[in-house]
Amino acid sequence: MNWDDLKLLLEISRHSKLSDAAARTGLDATTVGRRLRRLEADLGLSLFERTRRGHVLTSAGEEIVAKAEAIEQSALEIYAQADTGGMEASGRVRLGVTEGLANSLIAPTLAGFRDKYPAIALDLIAMSGFASVPKREADMAIMLARPTSGRLKVRKLSDYALYLFASPDYLARRGTPRTPQNLSDHTLIGYVDDLIYSPQLRYHAEIAPDLSLQYCSPSIIAQLQMARAGLGIAVLPNFMAARDKALQPVLKDKVRVQRSFWLSLHEDLAPLARIRALSDFLAELFETNRDLVLPSEL
Repeated sequence: MNWDDLKLLLEISRHSKLSDAAARTGLDATTVGRRLRRLEADLGLSLFERTRRGHVLTSAGEEIVAKAEAIEQSALEIYAQADTGGMEASGRVRLGVTEGLANSLIAPTLAGFRDKYPAIALDLIAMSGFASVPKREADMAIMLARPTSGRLKVRKLSDYALYLFASPDYLARRGTPRTPQNLSDHTLIGYVDDLIYSPQLRYHAEIAPDLSLQYCSPSIIAQLQMARAGLGIAVLPNFMAARDKALQPVLKDKVRVQRSFWLSLHEDLAPLARIRALSDFLAELFETNRDLVLPSEL
């Protein structure tokens, strides 16, 4: 038994499907399964129950995982002590972020981050959903609500505004709504209800009662593209849509939705120079783009 096997055990405990654990470790699923069987043989214990839902820890497995997590935490503390003693921020950081924010605001600015911190490598996990910091899917994550559990340090990055947007072509064909209630006569674009990953994304109930969405996607990028193509009216973050010449705001003086971005990171990683560097970079990014993210008026 070695530390690599214990790290693999932790990955499987956090991502119950072998294919997911394999993707996280860069191994193939067959190798992950073989190493897990070898670890169980070395320990003389059955660590997981194999189910159709994936690998579920046995009581013995839970005890071993708890000990492995203690070893992991000690290793992180050693790395943190070594890292804070260095002069240059270096190493790899994994940042989880919603796809709209990643594509519209963060990715276009990373050349500046690289120039300032050339020894830091970054994994930008942009997705329709959240990468979990407690499960070590990410070192840091930008959330839509303040996390309330887990060994996390949390920092509010910014409030942000969302407005209704549509293409000029759509508005020329269908007319421009004059009140929020008029939206019921229009084609509306939004999230697939049962795939919404945060209640913060339920915008339309705040705008007017009983609005029905005709075209839906779990991807905000897809929603933006549908609106650009003249399909209908979408609720979009101002930082994504305000500078898009294929879109124009609708009911700008009557409809404004406001939400917040929260940066969470595991408290064990907080002292690392590379974590502090990225955290400060993100805070500065939102401050620099405040008028775009949260305009006083559109």
